[in-house]
Amino acid sequence: MLLRLEMVTVPVSDVDRAKAFYVDQVGFHVEQDVRVDESHRFVELLPPGSPCSIALTTGYIDAAPGSMQGIQVNVEDIEDVHTLLQARGVAVSDVQDFPWGRFCFFSDPDGNGWSVHEPPAGRAGPDRDPSS
Repeated sequence: MLLRLEMVTVPVSDVDRAKAFYVDQVGFHVEQDVRVDESHRFVELLPPGSPCSIALTTGYIDAAPGSMQGIQVNVEDIEDVHTLLQARGVAVSDVQDFPWGRFCFFSDPDGNGWSVHEPPAGRAGPDRDPSS
């Protein structure tokens, strides 16, 4: 059995503001933006290089804006990503070193918390064996 995580809904108070943050500042790509009716909207954004997208919605879920914490993206070079986020005006933490990798952290305008992770050498990438 395969279970593929392909979408995570990020609870936000203002879809347009969140879309601008994730696209213009963080660098996600718009996959779709559909207004179904006056009270339902679905925006799908894809981080570059990721098979898993995020959804920004109105009228579909009942979760407090800013309540998502700890979502993680993995990167090959955290220094490059850190520099890019800073240059685009994202309030990102300093890079921190841990035995399990290097991290920096940021939040969207609603306070949803993200971690950026550079795994230790030899542990990154989609080709790694998940059973090891």
